[in-house]
Amino acid sequence: MAADLNGRRIAVLATDGFEQVEYEQPRQAVEQAGGQVSLVSVHGGEIQAMNGDIDKGDRFTVDAKVSDVSPDDFDGLVLPGGTINPDRLRIDADAVGFVRSFVQAGKPVGAICHGPWTLAEADVVRGRRVTSFPSIRTDLRNAGADVVDEQVVTDQGMVTSRNPDDLPAFCAKIVEEFAEGRHRAAARA
Repeated sequence: MAADLNGRRIAVLATDGFEQVEYEQPRQAVEQAGGQVSLVSVHGGEIQAMNGDIDKGDRFTVDAKVSDVSPDDFDGLVLPGGTINPDRLRIDADAVGFVRSFVQAGKPVGAICHGPWTLAEADVVRGRRVTSFPSIRTDLRNAGADVVDEQVVTDQGMVTSRNPDDLPAFCAKIVEEFAEGRHRAAARA
């Protein structure tokens, strides 16, 4: 990951139930490339990570509530998975609007595993090529996406991956996309 992210601010949007490794590894990749990461959530305080959706992981301190920030504050967005996390995010109007605004602005967004569920709720996958965890692929197709089964897929700054096994490829690609910055064609969403 030779991309330089110095001065780039990346938001990770998550809430209770997010998959810990899908937060930690992208965060580490962005920070190693020189970027700054902020954990944004629907509430303040701490949020609970999970390991394999079953075992409680660590608790992480939230840097900002989604209702208190704007996509203008950031250069890119990461949506980790875990089944509970995106299911909770997609019923929060501020979280859905935050995601939609990122894509409409052409800013790069990375979503892994169940993370693309929030993209579907934000109605920003229509006509885009994406991948995800198998159990949400029908939802993505119903939202108008061209769903494929590949390790990492990029469509105009939107990066998606299937599961934690894909993290090395996912992390490399999000760093590359964050370094490239805005994608004009993505602003069509």
